[in-house]
Amino acid sequence: MKPRTVKIGMVGYGTVGTGVARILVENADEITARTGLKLELACVVDKDMETPREFQIPRVLLTDKLETLLNNPDIEVGLELVGGTTIAKDIQIQMLKAGKHVVTANKALLAEHGPHLYQAALKAGRCIGFEASCCGGIPIVSILRSGLAANRISGLYGIFNGTCNYILTNMAGSGIPFAEALKEAQSRGFAETDPTLDISGTDTAHKLAILGGLAYHCRIDMDDIYIEGIENIDLADIRSALEMGYVLKLLAIGEKTADGRISLRVHPSFISQHTPLARVDGPFNAVSVFGNAVGNTMYYGRGAGMMATASAVVADIIDIATGSNPRLFETMPMATETRHPAQFKPIEDIDSRFYLRIMAKDEAGVFARYGQTLGKHRISIRGAIQHEWTGPDNTVPVVITTHPTPQKNMTAALTELEQLNVIHGKPVCIRIVDIPEDKEQ
Repeated sequence: MKPRTVKIGMVGYGTVGTGVARILVENADEITARTGLKLELACVVDKDMETPREFQIPRVLLTDKLETLLNNPDIEVGLELVGGTTIAKDIQIQMLKAGKHVVTANKALLAEHGPHLYQAALKAGRCIGFEASCCGGIPIVSILRSGLAANRISGLYGIFNGTCNYILTNMAGSGIPFAEALKEAQSRGFAETDPTLDISGTDTAHKLAILGGLAYHCRIDMDDIYIEGIENIDLADIRSALEMGYVLKLLAIGEKTADGRISLRVHPSFISQHTPLARVDGPFNAVSVFGNAVGNTMYYGRGAGMMATASAVVADIIDIATGSNPRLFETMPMATETRHPAQFKPIEDIDSRFYLRIMAKDEAGVFARYGQTLGKHRISIRGAIQHEWTGPDNTVPVVITTHPTPQKNMTAALTELEQLNVIHGKPVCIRIVDIPEDKEQ
């Protein structure tokens, strides 16, 4: 049977766009053999038409005019690969109005303006493919949308940001402080010159907004997600936790609680060193998903980079051309669901175990003072370690782990602990996350 030709227009000939062009050319025969499709790059729009790329396309395909793509009736799929949340939004809207399906890797745009774009796509009778927006080459969007469609998802735990994972892995493995680990990540190309979006947890939250919406069949706004980054992590706490069998990761967590509410949060988390996610090192990503039928499934791979992200873009083109993506998009709750804010559980109501490090004066009766403060707020101590080295003002570091307690109780206790004259500085508080065991249903 003769393969069906699918013409593609691409906006943005940067890193990912170059990777897409390479895959479409170098893997063309493989794609056709697997899918019965001939994917043809018909037009590439970029304001920079002179800079040589790592993979060159015929000059005739290059243009700096978006209208060349929009006015070509043979182009079925438009790729938006420019990034950002302003011009990229306009480009997607124009492509949809011109009758093109859209594929994007733009997580920030979908997290912040997704509902508007999804509605525009539905109105135009088209769809938006966004596999490349989350976790690079890991096909987690497809997994949540169709691969696990027979399941109710109770938990989603992920390492979504390779920059943060590289920094934390390096701090633990090499014993270097945060600033040095960040500098090394930048020198190796794992961190941007301005790493704020990554280390603040915002990039991870963008991905959680998208994946959480798929997992829990709802629309998620960024305000629904609690976000805390890794910029204040101290090497001393990573070392102390390692002694107790914990590894520090920046986790994205989505949980559906027993009362039906959804908890969404991004924060540094100590997890058991025996947990599979604890063994995800360097710039890699991983996602652990719990379904009521399948149990725990885990997905691992490169979360960013030219070819990993380009692979996901091409996968979306194929899903659109075969009709799979448009059919699933029509019923996507992220686009059609009416907001019900009460469904979301705020961080203050979440129960968690906690790691505390306080610099306490090395004198009699101090343990009773901070122990009394914790007890007042119904926080039960699970374990405590006091090291012998001396800190400022004749203080010693005391590390405490707690039994599960509501965040609001811990917040109140921390406020009081800061006021005690037997404690120097602010206590360090990091959540301990107990990822559920996979038990047969």
